[in-house]
Amino acid sequence: MNRILLTGGFGYIGSHTAAILSEINEEFMIFDDFSNCRENIVERLEKVIGKKISYVKGDIRDTSKLIKIIKNNKISSVLHFAALKSIQDSVNNPLKYYEVNVLGTISLLNAMQINGVKKFLFSSSASIYGEPKYLPIDENHPLMAINPYGETKLMIEKILRDLVKYDQNWSISCLRYFNPIGAHPSCLIGDDPISGKSQNLMPSLIDVAKGLKKNIDIYGNNYETKDGTGVRDYIHIMDLASAHVKALTHLKKSVGINIFNLGTGKGYSVMELIDTFENVTGIKISKKIIKRREGDVSSCYADPTKSNRVLEWKTKMDLNQMCSSAWKFSKNKN
Repeated sequence: MNRILLTGGFGYIGSHTAAILSEINEEFMIFDDFSNCRENIVERLEKVIGKKISYVKGDIRDTSKLIKIIKNNKISSVLHFAALKSIQDSVNNPLKYYEVNVLGTISLLNAMQINGVKKFLFSSSASIYGEPKYLPIDENHPLMAINPYGETKLMIEKILRDLVKYDQNWSISCLRYFNPIGAHPSCLIGDDPISGKSQNLMPSLIDVAKGLKKNIDIYGNNYETKDGTGVRDYIHIMDLASAHVKALTHLKKSVGINIFNLGTGKGYSVMELIDTFENVTGIKISKKIIKRREGDVSSCYADPTKSNRVLEWKTKMDLNQMCSSAWKFSKNKN
């Protein structure tokens, strides 16, 4: 039987996608170096899907290891989640980001090409759009990443375009994520960053709600938005994961490169998200306004029309459900 390889499959997005793939009886295996997830994710995900997971611990820059895995496990397509993903960290450590994200992807593509495997789903990012020229952002929006993390994603997309020009047998989809939050309904998996490694808003909110941090840092309140705080397109992780399954179906019957925005099409400010979280949990969150982060944009939300039409995919969950599921997961994991 043909199998799907999920690189970085124990991460936040990869693990939720694995859960949905298992629901529809797709065979998969995971390749992960556990650099940004906890080791207990294996048993948690196994509880979610009700069976043992086939996985290998390794680094995507290890091409020879990937060549063997793809060959020995009859891999037919790859979902590539493995990457470093902090905007702030990328500003501080650009070389590390180019090495892991760009060289790591080239290593994976070489391993696929050697094995004749040419179906590739790439985790891209809305960060490649930079400061929006117009809103909502569609797939034709100019690409102008303003931080090294976004630049790595943009560079990989350029590599993928060149690859398709050289060899038209490749079928590639670049999924440009907006801002995933929330957790699996089982409350067994969710956004569970290694302590101190995440600057994401939801894990930080949860830390404040649990008394692990004094207050939530709000990076700037002087943006040109309705309340001065940054506006983002928050999407429930289960909606995002379900898009991968739809994209995989599309991948099997298409060739060339396809680009899809994965978002709700609605923008919510940081303050609106905090207010919703407070309403859902009944917990007052202490806030502290600090200076803007380098590499942050004021507003960013998707036009998901193409994904709705071509992938026959739509988001189903609202901001209340995102906050509620994230909070339930955080209480369950202790």
